[in-house]
Amino acid sequence: MTAVSPWYTALVLLIAAERLVELAVARANTRWSLARGGVITGGAHYPLFALLHTALLAGCLLEPPLAHRPFIPALAWPMLALVLAAQALRWWCIHTLGRQWNTRIVVVPGLPRVTRGPYRLPWLPHPNYLAVALEGLALPLIHTAWLTALTFTLLNTALLTLRIRHESRALHLHLTRPTPEHT
Repeated sequence: MTAVSPWYTALVLLIAAERLVELAVARANTRWSLARGGVITGGAHYPLFALLHTALLAGCLLEPPLAHRPFIPALAWPMLALVLAAQALRWWCIHTLGRQWNTRIVVVPGLPRVTRGPYRLPWLPHPNYLAVALEGLALPLIHTAWLTALTFTLLNTALLTLRIRHESRALHLHLTRPTPEHT
């Protein structure tokens, strides 16, 4: 059995801890939103995301030793750079959306759509989802867990397609158009 590098294990555990921090932020933001008349929608697929993200982290730790995946520095270092870039983008999104950021689809009626930070780019309507997709591809590839990367990417693409459809509908129904003072 191929051993998993201790620093890679530590990285995956740090990503897991980061996910727990995200969930705490999301819970606080959900409470804030609901207190202001927020509407939760499209929740049926939420448990699938939780399962997929848990499976991603487990796959990162299990595939390398079970499938004898080697650590290849020429692949690992660029993938680590992508993981770090994805983390930076994710937290930029969280900071930009503030109380409107969530792991669920929660819309507070009447609030303007956020159009600043990474959300100002018309060609990138979902930068947070790009961060998730990059991380889900790159994190397993740091230790050549290509099966985990491929499986996560395919399943995540299917779930994100569904989520974006629900999210777009919710935003259209509940948000106002942004005004100059809110952008």
